[in-house]
Amino acid sequence: MKDSKRESICSVDYGFQRIGGKYKCRLIWYIHTHGIVRYGVLRRMVKGITPKMLTQTLRELEEDKLVVRTVYHEVPPKVEYSLTPIAEELVPFIQHVKEWADRRLEELEKDIDPISCD
Repeated sequence: MKDSKRESICSVDYGFQRIGGKYKCRLIWYIHTHGIVRYGVLRRMVKGITPKMLTQTLRELEEDKLVVRTVYHEVPPKVEYSLTPIAEELVPFIQHVKEWADRRLEELEKDIDPISCD
């Protein structure tokens, strides 16, 4: 008999709940391509993101065990972000989506100027 307190969820929905949203995949991609990254660097890399949204998104990624936040107790404070092995498993998927989107943008979206994801 199933535990009535357990939630039922499709694995596709579960996956996209973890990486869905405007910035999560891009943050995972940037951290992957640049290694260990400080908050200010991410802030400059992700065009259009507010500090509040960046902080919120990084916290969600950390809660989902996709990002590690390392705090160095020094003055000024230093915080670095890196990917967990779980997040690294997502990189080939994100790479595939990026390559697909690069082709579609080139073929179909003549009115859109793509920005660099690297």
